[in-house]
Amino acid sequence: MTLLSSFPRGCNVAVIGASGGVGQAFVELMSGDERVDGVHAFSRTPIEFDRKNVRCHFVDLTDEPSIEAAADVATAELPLDLVIVASGVLHRGSEIRPEKSMREIDPQAMAEVLAVNSIGPALVAKHFLPKLSKNHKTVFAAVSARVGSISDNRLGGWASYRMSKAALNMLLKTASIEHARTRPESVVVALHPGTVATDLSQPFTRRVEPEKLFSPAYSAGQLLQVIDSVGPDDTGDFFAYDKSRVAF
Repeated sequence: MTLLSSFPRGCNVAVIGASGGVGQAFVELMSGDERVDGVHAFSRTPIEFDRKNVRCHFVDLTDEPSIEAAADVATAELPLDLVIVASGVLHRGSEIRPEKSMREIDPQAMAEVLAVNSIGPALVAKHFLPKLSKNHKTVFAAVSARVGSISDNRLGGWASYRMSKAALNMLLKTASIEHARTRPESVVVALHPGTVATDLSQPFTRRVEPEKLFSPAYSAGQLLQVIDSVGPDDTGDFFAYDKSRVAF
């Protein structure tokens, strides 16, 4: 069985942020996919998977040399066919919390959110995009969020997180234009996973209707179907888990 029918057999894939709920689900699903030979699971915290075709590696999105090393280790034997950036930070104890209003902005916390959610993926794109295969479809995808849509912002709040995801979307759009010059069959996209029951969203799901709170496995499966469906004409766009386009 495969969720990646538009990709060639023997795929070499990488997941950045494999210790998170959605990242783990991506690894589990792709490691069991008949078109995937190997999955490189990158995270800052140690993680293990009970799959022979999964290789776990260290990466720190705030440290460029570790990202460059990650790109090299993932392509030591084969170029990559699919890269998914599933890392992100929304809150951490009392140090980082989504702002309820502009009055709560803390520059140090904001800088850290931007470093992980925007600058880190930019460095991943810098070092991983040149490592993608040539002459057939490849995808570089990053998990964004609908709250990063400027046109969809009607409530305010969450300034740091919104900014970081809006910046991520712009980075992906920019990368898609440059990448298409040398890899016209490749696709760069932003993905909205919906509201997923993970540690990242847990403090903020109390009012979410049960049918709109997804398991990591469901969300990752939906996003893999999106990844499978996109083509060169879609590069630079922003897609939700149901394949609908999200306005920037």
